[in-house]
Amino acid sequence: MHAVGTSETTRSVPQRTTYLVLLLCWGAILSEGYDIGVMGTIVPALINDPQWKLTPLELGQMSSAALVGTLFGAYLISPLSDLTGRKKLLIACVALFSLSMLAAVWAPTPAIFALIRGIGGLGLGGVISVAAALTVEYSPPWRRNLNFALMYSGYPIGAVVSALAGMAYMEQYGWRAIVAIGALPLLFIPVLMLWLPESLEFLVGKHRHREAQALAERLGVQAPSAPSASATPAHDDTPRTPLKDVFTEVFSRKNAFGTICLWAAQFMAITVVYGLGTWLPQIMRKSGYDLGSSLSFFAVFNVAAAIGGVMIGRIADYFGPRKTIAASFLVGAVSIFALSQKNVLLVNYVLVALAGFGSIAVALVLLGYIANYYAPHARASATGWAVGVGRFGAMTGPVLGGYMAGLNVNPVWNFVMFSAAAVLAALAVYIAPTPEHVKHARGTK
Repeated sequence: MHAVGTSETTRSVPQRTTYLVLLLCWGAILSEGYDIGVMGTIVPALINDPQWKLTPLELGQMSSAALVGTLFGAYLISPLSDLTGRKKLLIACVALFSLSMLAAVWAPTPAIFALIRGIGGLGLGGVISVAAALTVEYSPPWRRNLNFALMYSGYPIGAVVSALAGMAYMEQYGWRAIVAIGALPLLFIPVLMLWLPESLEFLVGKHRHREAQALAERLGVQAPSAPSASATPAHDDTPRTPLKDVFTEVFSRKNAFGTICLWAAQFMAITVVYGLGTWLPQIMRKSGYDLGSSLSFFAVFNVAAAIGGVMIGRIADYFGPRKTIAASFLVGAVSIFALSQKNVLLVNYVLVALAGFGSIAVALVLLGYIANYYAPHARASATGWAVGVGRFGAMTGPVLGGYMAGLNVNPVWNFVMFSAAAVLAALAVYIAPTPEHVKHARGTK
């Protein structure tokens, strides 16, 4: 196993360094949130597009195209960050999905649009795990849940920006203009190149000690020391690879059951997030609201998620993430089910906000919990694998929503389906054991 001479629990991280990394990773995740959220914004326009003439099921499949790419990105690109560096991979991922948005504007057919979105999804799948690993590494242990939630609040805020852009410009300029806005993060890349620091854990793991020491001095961080010779038994001559180390950590005897539980929770959570994220505006339109009101529900859903993620992260730092996350999923389940009932407008807005709190917001904190669940050397890859499992849920949610819409059944069944998934996510998190280092980190505050 990887070992460092300086305990990550006691290593001091200056606030300016924490906030720098937090802000830059937040910007990258906001860009990703716009990219993913844009499909929920443009679905009402796409379903009425006179050229493409899409059915609800075809729309659901199109919405899943980028998510197929994120599946491969999570499993193939994320582990590369442990080989080539987390900074380079984060920049490459942002460039890839931003360029894909620019290309998607000119897509002549739904098939080409889906293909381009799938290619861009490779970057979407990689950016999450790398940003998670950097944020956790440069945060003090007792603020990791909060800082991760702050960083990942960029995701729902990005979706809010897409909804606001849709409300402001889609009726006049069409859905392609809303997609084009998603290419603007290309302007953010020079900022990442200049100010985002590389992972010290990565540099030390690659024996680039002079670079690590120089970076640590510049950031005011105590660099991790190299593994000692005693960390590996002398008789063990087996070649060690990053992939083998990660697999050993994730499926070790102490972590295997927790991994299965957290992967199940991740699947269910992301099914809810992407199912509602894609179909909520259309479901509300089917319930009698106009396009502007439907996009307002979508904006409230994501604003509540951004605020709720920070609240849940803060609560989790004090009371422990496992029970906090499970309880938050239950709040989401009840709220989603309540939306299926006939309510006055104000009550529906409150319920949509609580649904955002108990779906996207808690899913953000869940991923932060997963990032902190494993040893530092496995963090980026293990998080990427969990994101990959979630991608199956991300593909399932929009397709299920499209299938239900195609059946022309009462919208109540969409809410029942996603509510049940939130209950299963709560149960999976609750039965997952809490690692000792997580318990210790809470006690070091």
